Amino acid sequence: MSDTTPQGQEDLKEILEALLFATDEPLTLKQLVEIAGTPGGGNDPGSLSQEGVLAVIDQLNRAYEETGRSFQIVKVAGGFQFATRQEFGVWLGRMVREKSKRKLSVSALESLAVIAYKQPVTKPEIEGIRGVNADYVLHTLLERGLVTIAGRAATPGRPLLYGTTREFLKHFGLNDLSELPKPREIDELMAEAEYEVEKRMLAELESKKAGIDDGEEAGTAGESEPAAGNPPVEGPGEAAAFDDLTRDPE
Repeated sequence: MSDTTPQGQEDLKEILEALLFATDEPLTLKQLVEIAGTPGGGNDPGSLSQEGVLAVIDQLNRAYEETGRSFQIVKVAGGFQFATRQEFGVWLGRMVREKSKRKLSVSALESLAVIAYKQPVTKPEIEGIRGVNADYVLHTLLERGLVTIAGRAATPGRPLLYGTTREFLKHFGLNDLSELPKPREIDELMAEAEYEVEKRMLAELESKKAGIDDGEEAGTAGESEPAAGNPPVEGPGEAAAFDDLTRDPE
């Protein structure tokens, strides 16, 4: 369907909104045309142009402004993406500060370590090392200001490169990256930590064993033995049998 028809315009609006909402990186006009102009996108690839996409983006922004929306489509880094309006910056700043108070998760620390030692590094490389998706973790690290986009790799697709920031150095008390622990030092620290854990567990086991042994000894000592010269206490049946044996025959 052509993007010049009314129905085509409405379809294109929805498609562009979906693409710009879902992307984590700015999409260029060329990318938007290639994606939205596919047969599955509902538009004729031959009729969709960059000018047509740009016109629809302008229409969307006017509609957002007329309806008092808090967001808009902006052009950044050669592409387009959603962004909140400037007047809401105060509240967004409060949210960012609140998020910055949270501790880093284990996943975030692992990804941060990969970036620190391998930088500049791409998201696919981080995911290849850790074996899990890194979208959310990278978003968190970027929000905290611990990593930054350092450029694009000279590989197919031109993926973004990530590196650490001055905030990263301040956060971990480093003067520069040369002060990062060497792999050998990390191995030594890990081995020492494992030794301390094993030592503590062994001490706990020995303490528990000693407590059990003391309890058994106390129980044995508490068992009374018959005093010398005193016969053991007999039950009624045993006493009667003894009387029958010792009674003088008549």
